[in-house]
Amino acid sequence: MYVGRDMTELSMVPKSDWKESELAFFHHSLQQIVPYLNSEGQSIHREIIKEIESRGGLSHHEATYTNGTKVSYD
Repeated sequence: MYVGRDMTELSMVPKSDWKESELAFFHHSLQQIVPYLNSEGQSIHREIIKEIESRGGLSHHEATYTNGTKVSYD
């Protein structure tokens, strides 16, 4: 279960200030409903994707002591 800032709060914050878990959660959520998004929703989803790409993606290629290989947004 996601515990964090909701989209209302995040809409007032630049994507560059979003946490990785927030990007991961909302990307996953919007990805599930892409066929039903209006143009504004599609634009927000594209911005999230661009921010994820600018950070080098979400996946960690190697597990470490503190991180697994997948970003958890729980």
